[in-house]
Amino acid sequence: MEPVTIAFDPSSLVLINLIVALMMFGVSLDLRADDFRRIARAPRAPLLGLLAQFLLLPALTCLACWGLGIEPELALGMMLIAACPGGSFSNIMTWLARGDVAVSVSMTAVSSLAASLLTPLNFALYAWLNPYTRPLLTQIALDPLGLLALVLLVLALPLLAGMWVGRRFPRLAQHLEKPLRLFALLVMLGFVALAFSRNLEQFTRHFHLFFWLVVAHNALALGIGYLSALIGGLPAGERRAVTLEVGIQNSALGLVIIFTFFPQAGGMLLIAAFWGCWHLVSGLALAWLWSRRPPEPAPLLLAQPGLRDE
Repeated sequence: MEPVTIAFDPSSLVLINLIVALMMFGVSLDLRADDFRRIARAPRAPLLGLLAQFLLLPALTCLACWGLGIEPELALGMMLIAACPGGSFSNIMTWLARGDVAVSVSMTAVSSLAASLLTPLNFALYAWLNPYTRPLLTQIALDPLGLLALVLLVLALPLLAGMWVGRRFPRLAQHLEKPLRLFALLVMLGFVALAFSRNLEQFTRHFHLFFWLVVAHNALALGIGYLSALIGGLPAGERRAVTLEVGIQNSALGLVIIFTFFPQAGGMLLIAAFWGCWHLVSGLALAWLWSRRPPEPAPLLLAQPGLRDE
């Protein structure tokens, strides 16, 4: 594949960082310590989801990129997305899909905190294991500590701040949550659209490469989530939550990492930018299909007391 050169305004990096932090702040306004206690009392669904999110998806992505000999920059973009935590919009999609929102919210919270360590670790590990991407990773000279600090700044700190605001000012949090989510979504979509418009020729020229890669990769993520929950014997509502949590990645975080550490890697940006659009399409389509079919009630033996009704 010929080199991909992306026009990028460095000042946009601050805006993307703020957007990602705002998204995490908004989704955590409704989080409470009880959400984490719920995981401790009934950990099976969140643990299966986190296993699929941080072990199966990155490992299978690495194997697929290696086995198919995908171009190094595109493969790095796929592995970076696979290493990111679940996106905050999975909670809304789970609600639309009549899934278990408590499981979805708990997974988003825990995965976002875990991603502070696991996202840099998984990306560096699997990018090094793939012989096609290893030379490019060495050439780029990734700074692990810088990546860790960035993820902590845009994920962990806003999440903890949102939980604090939600606990201290519950009325304010109730009024802010939905507008913040909608605003962050619209601004992020606007930014992605701006990036596409400024680089229309590059995106059009390489559309046949990144389109099918993103579609297949997103289908893989959704499939891993669903099969993990199915094999784990989870009830239908929890299966829907885990599927959407694994299939809706925090591609905004991926864009922040690319613009900060890989500004010349246009192939990575092609993958992350289109992921940011496509997973909303596929996730909303799946949520709409599931919304037409109420989940079967969980068997008595599988019921998990202590989960709040959503």
